[in-house]
Amino acid sequence: MTTESNPVLRFITAGNVDDGKSTLIGRLLYDSQALLSDQIDQLHRSQTPTTQPNFAALTDGLSAEREQGITIDVAYRYFSTNKRKFILADTPGHEQYTRNMVTGASTADAAIVLIDASRLDFSQQPVQLQPQTLRHTILLKRLGCPHIVVAINKLDLLDYNPAAYEAIVEAYQQLAQRLRLEHVYFVPISALLGDNIVHRSAHMPWYEGPSLLALLSELPSQLSLNRSDSTELGLFPVQRVARQDGSSKDDFRGYQGRLEQGQLHVGQAIRVLPSKQTSTISAIYGVNGAQESAQAGEVLTITLDDELDISRGSSIVAQEHTIQNSQNIEATICWFDEAQLNPSRKYWLKHSTQTVYAKVTQLHSLLDLQDLEEKPVTAPLKMNDIGRISLRLQQPIAANRYADHKASGAFILIDDATHQTVAAGMIENYDGSNA
Repeated sequence: MTTESNPVLRFITAGNVDDGKSTLIGRLLYDSQALLSDQIDQLHRSQTPTTQPNFAALTDGLSAEREQGITIDVAYRYFSTNKRKFILADTPGHEQYTRNMVTGASTADAAIVLIDASRLDFSQQPVQLQPQTLRHTILLKRLGCPHIVVAINKLDLLDYNPAAYEAIVEAYQQLAQRLRLEHVYFVPISALLGDNIVHRSAHMPWYEGPSLLALLSELPSQLSLNRSDSTELGLFPVQRVARQDGSSKDDFRGYQGRLEQGQLHVGQAIRVLPSKQTSTISAIYGVNGAQESAQAGEVLTITLDDELDISRGSSIVAQEHTIQNSQNIEATICWFDEAQLNPSRKYWLKHSTQTVYAKVTQLHSLLDLQDLEEKPVTAPLKMNDIGRISLRLQQPIAANRYADHKASGAFILIDDATHQTVAAGMIENYDGSNA
């Protein structure tokens, strides 16, 4: 059963096309007995005397995915064991759908990076990893994914050769060192045959570590880490203002949303951004009614001692919180749109619950996936490029560095004509102005 010390773990799969991500998820669900009877029947119908069941069909839900044999959308699945509950996201491997992978990774506690051992050239030392493996690993680093599990797949096609496994581990460790990844784990697997997925494999006695599921069961979640610090100051973006009978003496005005950071309590002094008004919390209501305090992750309605001009897009923060209004930000973005970034036009910037106009004032650099170095920008960013830019906002936002806090350090850019999301961004620096 899930406990406060071992809450739900959100994890994703990432890697190249045909590395076996959907097959891995299907096998994981099957071997952990998380499938319904009709899904099991579907698997058995897809099996022949000479083939394994089509585990990928369990997650490739779109007809286009089944026809092409690739993952396009992000497929979410929920399952549990006797140790904890999981939310998994099967994300696309194709470069065209990198934006979908970013969506899944933005809220993940861990990522499984699949590497197809049968596709690598072991005559080269060190082994050269696939470009999409590099891209996804870099994005996971930039998105602040705390734990990366490298699942080296299809070792059955290499007769479970430990030398091949060690060569891939060495190549990825070099990448991890260059990117300064802190928590990286390696598991040799065969997703199709179930080796080291839920149960330890008899085919790889040379591997002494845990199975993939056993490893995932012990990883800490971001929620548990956020709640471990009882002194962290509160940050509460307002999603909705709730009013009740504004003409009566007992008029109710509550501010609703989710506490994204730290703690808040009744009687606490607060300030409102971007208006910089101040007040005191008079009441906090959670899903079970009134409560004296709240912590990160809770959905709340908050009332204040004063009637302030607060609307969706405002943020209620502890008075001592260091977060400030910012109108100039520097950020790393991943460009999603087929149309290139156009520095001469404005885009909508959606940050938390606030949406403002933004204009690119400078293109600083473009990340080269071959040598992992930032290079001068010679052309506008195109689809799936990762670059560093500066933005000037029409109105200030309550910004944090992404490395300090994800919720207030992330944003997306939206084309105001097509309403398409064109980029996801992570704030690196901001002006810290009192605008």
